[in-house]
Amino acid sequence: MVYTTENIKNLLEDCYLKYNQLAFIPQDPIVIPHAFSQAQDIEIAGFFAAILAWGQRPTIIKKCRELMQRMDNAPYLFVTECRENDLKAFLGFKHRTFNDTDLLYLVSFFKAFYQQHVSLEEAFTGSGGQILNQKQRLELFYNLVFANPDAPHRTRKHISSPAKKSACKRINMYLRWMVRKDENGVDFGIWQKIKPADLVCPCDVHVARVARKLGLITRTQTDWEAAMELTQHLQQFDPADPVKYDFALFGLGIEEKF
Repeated sequence: MVYTTENIKNLLEDCYLKYNQLAFIPQDPIVIPHAFSQAQDIEIAGFFAAILAWGQRPTIIKKCRELMQRMDNAPYLFVTECRENDLKAFLGFKHRTFNDTDLLYLVSFFKAFYQQHVSLEEAFTGSGGQILNQKQRLELFYNLVFANPDAPHRTRKHISSPAKKSACKRINMYLRWMVRKDENGVDFGIWQKIKPADLVCPCDVHVARVARKLGLITRTQTDWEAAMELTQHLQQFDPADPVKYDFALFGLGIEEKF
């Protein structure tokens, strides 16, 4: 079937309205940060929910809830106030290839970061007032997280970077959660410096498959260039908020087996 630009936009708009609903939350990892109201709790819970988001969604949610319980369901307070003895709570945690070594390092990063900054958004925007594109933001974040020369090499694989040609699906999804805000209340919109127009659409195997069928991606690899190609096509439909169509593409791929 040949899809016209108008047909594609209408399909995506319909599916966006269908899946951008509060009923979507309980079955998605975004349910984890939705358990909190303080901005820093949302940032930390959302980060780990996004980083651990691979595999079956029920398993992801279960492991994220376990992690929050290990943080006494107060992630910001735990991260900023924890002492060495408290860190024993993380021993034995594991989700697929992510384990307690990775967790302990990332918690140490957050502890140091929040001693100097109010919001994790600053890890993506910098403090010099420079204007960054999304590629530069993700590379800035990656380099900041791993600025410590003692960072475990194994932990690097859990945070993607465009410099490694990755599509950076999980980090882009996290940024969508933190930056986008609409009346339906699925995404949080608690960050102000980064605008929805600047985001890159999260692109995993399911989204990419649907996007290729619709002609929104021509690239065969699901990498950073594919994510950018997809986003540029989506910008034609809504320049101010292109990644809202992530709801539609994901819903078509997972729920409707498009």
